[in-house]
Amino acid sequence: MTSLIIHPDGKARCPWPGTDPLYVAYHDTDWGVPERDDRALFEKLLLDGFQAGLSWITILRKRDNFRAAFDGFDAQRMVRWGPERLDALMGDAGIVRNRAKIEASVKSARAYLAIAERRGFADFLWDFVDGQPVQNRFASPSEVPAETEVSRRMSKALRAEGFNFVGPTIVYAFMQAVGMVNDHLVGCFRHDECAELARNGGSV
Repeated sequence: MTSLIIHPDGKARCPWPGTDPLYVAYHDTDWGVPERDDRALFEKLLLDGFQAGLSWITILRKRDNFRAAFDGFDAQRMVRWGPERLDALMGDAGIVRNRAKIEASVKSARAYLAIAERRGFADFLWDFVDGQPVQNRFASPSEVPAETEVSRRMSKALRAEGFNFVGPTIVYAFMQAVGMVNDHLVGCFRHDECAELARNGGSV
């Protein structure tokens, strides 16, 4: 895989989105942006769990369907789902129909609510990076780790709280997506932009 791709608009980008318009838009506007909203973090963590064994573009194409099917990832509503609702989700072709992952999402919603009430979900997660995005300076995809010591610690903590499908690799992908680490390659136009967002202390 090449280090960067120069697109027709003249911008250098990380190679992983290729030229798929939806994937490129996600790379340009979403991936790596520091996210500090509890509900948005919960949504992204669950979607990364659904990605396990699949490609992220598969989940991205189904994201709007997931939001509709999962009540906007409103944990208060999700914890009230009964067997009929779970069966209905298994019949929804617009999402990933994996019963173990669907059932785990309800358990994760309970865990999320407990953390949110106790201290705030964003604070719980961001404490693992001392509240500030880690600014990496990788020049090649081969330098980017699949997991780190921090992702292993976060994974262990999430599992202890009751989350499922939060292994260290899934958690590191989540950390990249929500801007806890800036893993845009050096030279990608978004690297410096996400670094600036981190300095400004919030999401956009």
